[in-house]
Amino acid sequence: MRIASLLPAGTEIAGRLGLADRLVGVTFECDHPAGVRDRVAVVVDTALPAAGTPAEIDAVVRERAAAGLPLYDLDRAALAAADPDLILTQDLCAVCALPGSTVAQAQESIGTDAQVLSLDPHRLPDVLDVITAVGTAAQVPEAAVALVGELTGRLDGVAAAVCGRPRPRVLVLEWTEPPFLPGHWVPDLVTAAGGSAVGAVPGGRSVAAGWDTLPGPFDVVLVAPCGFGLTGEQGALAQARAVLDRLPAQIPVYALDSASYVVRAGPRLVDGVEAIASVLHPGAVPEPPPGRIERVR
Repeated sequence: MRIASLLPAGTEIAGRLGLADRLVGVTFECDHPAGVRDRVAVVVDTALPAAGTPAEIDAVVRERAAAGLPLYDLDRAALAAADPDLILTQDLCAVCALPGSTVAQAQESIGTDAQVLSLDPHRLPDVLDVITAVGTAAQVPEAAVALVGELTGRLDGVAAAVCGRPRPRVLVLEWTEPPFLPGHWVPDLVTAAGGSAVGAVPGGRSVAAGWDTLPGPFDVVLVAPCGFGLTGEQGALAQARAVLDRLPAQIPVYALDSASYVVRAGPRLVDGVEAIASVLHPGAVPEPPPGRIERVR
């Protein structure tokens, strides 16, 4: 089976299910499994600035949305040449990845009858269901059962470790300019890690807030900007340092690799839960490997 993954989460799930060698199309963002873009055709690119600041990216998103312009470009010729049997797409967020409606139009224009599977989880349990769905569609259901079992076991382990402990109130910043409060599965990550997500919208869309009207009170701040890793000029660490003076001085602030462990609805969300739990409940949950979460203040 030949698989085209039009979102990074789909590529990651395919890799964890042992399907990496069946990938024939990926996106410009797909970096897990490592090196996948070097050997697989990139069929989705973006109009977003590669090195833009959070404020600049936000401005481009708003301008293109107001003009009715897409944020992502599907290379229909490359997709046709890849000749997939299964296309993984999404309709959850037009800002995060190519929308499924574009895929449907492309199918008609290039004349493919490939199966299309839309991955649209809203809550953390839905992510596990998506893994099962990909495994079923790709005809490796046993691999999906094994992976979901492993991830569920790890979540159960964190739950047991934090059970009965006080739950810190956590402010998660999913964007910094302007600040956005998290939605969809992100609040569930905090809950699973033994915290309480302040002002979050579980299962819903993230919402903009003002620096002077942030919800509270809160005990911890997690800066996890959508699509950014921990390091780099505009990474989570840099963004967290840039907004320290807008946050109460006595509150600890952590930066988290959001691109890998928070906003990408794949298996590594469980790594994110473990990382968050390690700072909310030090000693109860082991520290994660370096490069996932780091204290800024």
